[in-house]
Amino acid sequence: MKPELQIIKTNGIRLRVALAGDGPLVVLIHGFPESWYSWRHQIPALANAGYRVAAPDVRGYGGSDRPHTIEAYAIRDMSADINGLIAALGEERAVVVGHDWGAPIAYGTALFHPEHVRAVVGLSVPHLGRGPMPSVELFRKIYKDRFFYQLYFQEPGLAEAELEADIRLSLRKIYHSTPMEHPTGPGFLDRLVDPEVLPSWLAEANLDYFTRQFQDSGFRGPLNRYRNSERDFEQLAVLEGRPIAQPCAFLAGSLDPVLRMVPGVDMVELMRRHVSHLRHVQLVEGAGHWLQQERPAEVNAALLAFLCGLDERPTTAGASHG
Repeated sequence: MKPELQIIKTNGIRLRVALAGDGPLVVLIHGFPESWYSWRHQIPALANAGYRVAAPDVRGYGGSDRPHTIEAYAIRDMSADINGLIAALGEERAVVVGHDWGAPIAYGTALFHPEHVRAVVGLSVPHLGRGPMPSVELFRKIYKDRFFYQLYFQEPGLAEAELEADIRLSLRKIYHSTPMEHPTGPGFLDRLVDPEVLPSWLAEANLDYFTRQFQDSGFRGPLNRYRNSERDFEQLAVLEGRPIAQPCAFLAGSLDPVLRMVPGVDMVELMRRHVSHLRHVQLVEGAGHWLQQERPAEVNAALLAFLCGLDERPTTAGASHG
């Protein structure tokens, strides 16, 4: 089932949203640096199983509006976009699913707007609560004088210039190896391998599509999300000590370096302290960071099993596929 792309107004901006199917609403929220297209394998699987699927380009990406200011990308606004999207689609509640930066947006939507979120699924990035300090401050303590990509992203304009010089090359390097700490090179891309062959999950046509999206949008909006750590910390203060109360699932690749971003911390176990009903945890053996693209069959099966286990279930014949 091929999705239909629509422009939908929400929270004072316009989002381009891929829509497919009928039934209970599932919102798929992508991460950095991606687009709705990163869910291309999940959209038809969920739609064919009896769900209505909405996969937006989040603000700053692809065909959606791109506010210029850094503060426009704080967690409260990003979560309000998703909450507004649910309402704009005429729904009272939805299941929100997020990968990478999309996962904190999904968690934020569930916390700031609990009445409109009936369940949450996070991919790659677990929910760790507010924490004792802004994440950027924590990373400064951990990495000190060592290179760390999230610290490098803090200076406006620096990473934009590097990534936009050759967008296809930038994406090819990033998708090949998740940007974490690497030992050499003065810039961000210098520390990443340029593969002779694309990963098996990424065809040339897929990379072409992603490249066109960033040629249109640039990288300022996506990078501004990383520049809101202190602002997010302030905005999340009203939720201090409040766990995610909705049913929740977490999926990640066993090789995903995000799970080892804070040395000595078992992030999945920490997540259990901040989620009341963590019904499903799955580490996909041998998978990396780009989970829903790398291992779509396993992700689809896990999503459908979780969705079918919720109280509200599709009534269409396709629901039995879960």
